[in-house]
Amino acid sequence: MTFSMRWERRFMRQTLYILMFLFVACGLVLGQTAPDSHDFEWRSYGHDPGGMRFSPLKQINRTNVQQLQRAWTFDVPTTSNSWIEAFENTPLMVDGVLYFATQTGVAHALDAETGKQLWAFDPFGEAGAKLRPVPNRGVAYWEGKSPAPCGGGSEDGDRRIFYATPDARLFALDAATGKPCKEFGNGGAIDLREGIASKWPTPQYDLTSPPAIYKDLIIVGSEVQEYPSRGPSGAVRAFDVRTGKLAWTFDTVPKPGQVGHDTWEGDGWKDRSGTNVWGPTSVDIEHGIVFLPVGSPSYDFYGADRKGKCLFGNSLLAVNAETGQLIWYYQFVHHDLWDIDLPAQPSLVTLRRGGREIPAVVVVGKSGFVFVLNRLTGQPLFPIEERPVPQSHLPGEATWPTQPFPTKPPPLARILVTRDDLTSVTPESRQYCMANFGSILPGRIFNPWGLTVSLEMPGTMGGTDWGGASFDPSSGYLFVNVTELGAVGEMKPQPPGSPEAYVRGGEWGGYARFWDDHQYPCQKPPWGTMNAVDLNTGDIAWRVPLGVVDALKAKGVPQTGIYNLGGSVVTAGGLVFIGAAADRRFRAFDAQTGKELWVTKLEANGYATPLTYLGKKTGKQFVVIAVGPAVRFGTGTSAPTVLAAYTLFPKGESSPAQRRFEAQMRLQAIARTVPGGPGSEPPAATPPPPAPVEPIPFSHRVHASSGMKCDHCHEVPKTGEPMHVPNAKECLICHQTIGKESPAVQKLAQLEKEGQEISWVRVYKLPEFVFFNHLKHSDARVGCQVCHGAVEDGDVLRQEKDISMVSCVNCHKLRKASVSCGDCHNIGY
Repeated sequence: MTFSMRWERRFMRQTLYILMFLFVACGLVLGQTAPDSHDFEWRSYGHDPGGMRFSPLKQINRTNVQQLQRAWTFDVPTTSNSWIEAFENTPLMVDGVLYFATQTGVAHALDAETGKQLWAFDPFGEAGAKLRPVPNRGVAYWEGKSPAPCGGGSEDGDRRIFYATPDARLFALDAATGKPCKEFGNGGAIDLREGIASKWPTPQYDLTSPPAIYKDLIIVGSEVQEYPSRGPSGAVRAFDVRTGKLAWTFDTVPKPGQVGHDTWEGDGWKDRSGTNVWGPTSVDIEHGIVFLPVGSPSYDFYGADRKGKCLFGNSLLAVNAETGQLIWYYQFVHHDLWDIDLPAQPSLVTLRRGGREIPAVVVVGKSGFVFVLNRLTGQPLFPIEERPVPQSHLPGEATWPTQPFPTKPPPLARILVTRDDLTSVTPESRQYCMANFGSILPGRIFNPWGLTVSLEMPGTMGGTDWGGASFDPSSGYLFVNVTELGAVGEMKPQPPGSPEAYVRGGEWGGYARFWDDHQYPCQKPPWGTMNAVDLNTGDIAWRVPLGVVDALKAKGVPQTGIYNLGGSVVTAGGLVFIGAAADRRFRAFDAQTGKELWVTKLEANGYATPLTYLGKKTGKQFVVIAVGPAVRFGTGTSAPTVLAAYTLFPKGESSPAQRRFEAQMRLQAIARTVPGGPGSEPPAATPPPPAPVEPIPFSHRVHASSGMKCDHCHEVPKTGEPMHVPNAKECLICHQTIGKESPAVQKLAQLEKEGQEISWVRVYKLPEFVFFNHLKHSDARVGCQVCHGAVEDGDVLRQEKDISMVSCVNCHKLRKASVSCGDCHNIGY
């Protein structure tokens, strides 16, 4: 590329951004103000490094949100292995390109306005099918100058995408091409297990959350094992973005001489696993602080071998981002026995008190509590009280006598359930819950596990999970989605020599929920809520149910809300966008009132946090969410994995992507009529249709008895066209000598002589929108008789088997084959 070409390219790009800036500044995009050009994009997991998840865009707003339609859909390739994992990624959008990574370790770049793939990087190839996928919630973006830029140098400097793979490698990729940056680590990646997990024979060690960027450092946490208690540490590390060289390490379990070491009795700190930062981190760029939300120590539910407060478990750490030195900490659960760790990204916000602006950090989590601290000092901005909690009687256990309770805001999830709170949504649900759990009520937060069944409320999947919160700086409202779901269980003694003396178990398993046999929570609704908290006052501004249970809605039960995973974003258009709920829907709420203004169905659950941005070419605002299988809460795994993008269309206009999506939804609705269970072979057609009259008599029995196989006459097509039926010329290849005196064969010869085809009557006919691949079925060893019956025994061909959609889906289920609509149906336009 010549200098003049490079200059022209840069000039055109800068001119476009200037025009976009002026376009917005002049109020031509529905009156919105002029933000920084980066605010048109989504450059960090939480939009800004501090995780507010606020966008100043307002092209989509309260008045026109009903005009949102599907703009494009990107079908995310998945591996063919038996492991299923949710698609929880929030892509980044930088300079018109979406960047994201999948649970199978493949990084992608798409055109942000069309969904067209620009590049993909797969570090595994065919070997990826053997790997267990790991949730990947995001990637990180860095740009700067380098002596040897990744990609060979350009006028833009060095632009890199960082992401982690299921085998715990951290890759640096050229943002333009997707190729590894060779000077980073070992050929473009560093093995994060080295120095931490390498000494353990079969460790769990991976990353589920995106790294954080501060200046020229990339900061990573980890996901480690929850059982047994001894294993890889949860230490946090920072690496040089150019070389991959280790810059600093912070020990989340303090070693001798470090702050917090004295909170562990004896050798309880040694080789302690857990106590890791598996959720997203936040960075205060101005003050150079990285905020680390630390999880609970392992083993989660029994702490006899780790007596004490167990710092820095369940703590928020404020750490110097450049040096890794501790600035302050605050522990929200002492000696955790309930897995009430801190999975959510801390929200760095500014609050107003007495005419002053206060830099704050907000922490939400599984407890349902909201903690608000001064982010420079760690001092609470609303009082936090240490209150006595129930004590354990389990042998060897030493529960901490008190736990922190914020006085404001009030809990967003119930922390006490009594018999009066038992569900009545259906008589069957109430009967089940009363029979199984009535005797263990009441259940409450910080309820210690014992040798008999007890209830913890909220449980390990209750409160707020890794989806976290969004914040509107203009109103001071924090938006938090919450799950109301308890945990039940008891501690089971283990044989001598086991890693732990007791483990949580029970009739319903080690991580049982407080729900009935239909997975309806056993307390009265709501079971999932969307909340707006006024952080300036500490009051709840509004609370509404989040999600529906369609089966209950059909019975006339009012909206219950439902459990949820994922987070929200808020915009200057007065909207809060969220998927999250386990009901396959994507919603927009009025940020001021909580009124649901827009809802659309999805291919599967949107267990992710959406993003929004302004297109470079069209100037249109888009909202995008990841959609995929629901492996949490046991709500099904046979679902597409897609990125779904929405934008505004004129009233009355239906976009092509919307039409394709709606066609797919109609097919899914039909598929849901198929009975459950393990599946079955296609049944006989009832009543069997009459055999057609063929122009020439033909006996499959006679031909089969001579040893001929089906594919001798019926060549298997490699695509979706109908099975081949021989013409007269092909039949005469054999019948020139065999049976040539037969009247039927003589008729064949006459047709061939006259150049006419045989007008065979086709018995099996499929609609045009059905794509049936005979070759794929043949390769899967599905015999012809499965769909066609005992053809080889008949002198006259008739439809022997039912070939309805119900029969096909049941056959697929029996053979554990895909039941995705797009595999069999042509739904394009």
